[in-house]
Formats: sequence, C-alpha cells, structure tokens
Amino acid sequence: MDWTQHIDGYCERLSPAYWAEPINAVTNAAFLIAAFVMWHRARGQGAPLAMVLIAILAMIGIGSYLFHTHAQVWAAIADTTPILLYILVYIFAVNRDVWKLRPLYAFGLTVLFVPYAALTIPIFQWVPGLGGSAAYAPVPLLILIYAFLLRNKIPDTARGLAVGAVILIFSITFRALDVPLCGQLPMGTHFMWHILNAIMLGWMIEVYLRAVRQRPARAG
Repeated sequence: MDWTQHIDGYCERLSPAYWAEPINAVTNAAFLIAAFVMWHRARGQGAPLAMVLIAILAMIGIGSYLFHTHAQVWAAIADTTPILLYILVYIFAVNRDVWKLRPLYAFGLTVLFVPYAALTIPIFQWVPGLGGSAAYAPVPLLILIYAFLLRNKIPDTARGLAVGAVILIFSITFRALDVPLCGQLPMGTHFMWHILNAIMLGWMIEVYLRAVRQRPARAG
C-alpha cells in the first residue's frame, strides 16, 4: 500500500496542495469546540466513558483536519479510525450503562456492529446518490432502532437518540451532495458534514449523560 498516495474525493479540492480544502479543513474546529463544551458538562459527573467519548470526539476533529490538508492514505485512516472507535465505544456505553447489561454482554452486542454494518452497507449502496456515504448510513438506522427499543423504558433517552439520528441523516445528505452539487457550489457541501456531525456527536454524549443520571444502578 502506498501510504502517501494522493486522494481527491471532494469538490473543494482542486490540487494536492496542503490548503486545497480550506473550508473543509477549518470546519473541523467544530469537533474540538463540541469536545470542549461536552468536557465542561461531563467532568465531575462520574461517567468515565463519557470522557472517553469526548477524547475520541477531539481525535475525530484532528484526524479529519489531517485528511483534508494532507489528503493521503495514511491521513484517511487517521480520519476514519476515530469515527469507528466512537461508534463502538458509544454502543458499549449504552449497552452497559443505559440497558444495564453486564460488561461481557454489552461487549458482545457491541461486536455485533461489525456484521451488522457488513450486511447493511451493501443495501444502502443501492440507494441512488448515496455513493460513498453509504458506509455511514447504517449508523442512524441503528440509533433509530435503539430509540424504538427504549421508547417505553426511557422515553426521554429514546427521543434524544432519535434527534441525534435525524441530525446525522441531514449530515450524511450534505456529505453525499458534495460532488453532485459541485458545479453549483464550488466550495462543496462537505463542510456541513463536519458541522452537523460535531453537533450530533456532542449531542449524543449529552443524551448518554442524561440517561446515566436517570437510570438506577443495575442490581446485583
């Protein structure tokens, strides 16, 4: 694998130059802002996994910045790895601290995300216009599934998850429209993926924190 191979996948990028995607690069600050806000809200709450998610949220911003400046294979890995890590940690956190499953069961259900994604991504690839964004489409679907299952047990959490899923759907839509609308919007729409994702990921941590405060400890 050529780790330094150039990747040109976004409307804004017209050359391999470091600042070829200034808007896409700068808007990654939204992730750092969201992480800073949530750090203030989560500290002292006795929710260590929330702090882990906040650290990963900051890593997402840094990784995405590296990708939209260097635009090489190694930077693409730095961009996508924290996103996957956030998804897995969040699923585990909800399984353990909202559903109150024992850690081993919570971990086992978390691992099931891998075959779930492998089965659903090819289905979403059939959706016209979704393109490479199909890789992210299983996530809002999974959030909505969790929201549906929690609707009677913890309705406030279910509503919060549903709001997060809707924000993510809009975010994925902007990501998918980046290249198709390039002729009309030379800057593209990918930067809205960053802004909405930062809002959504921060909100999902807030939903988790509220759920942890609301749910009694697991007996035994």
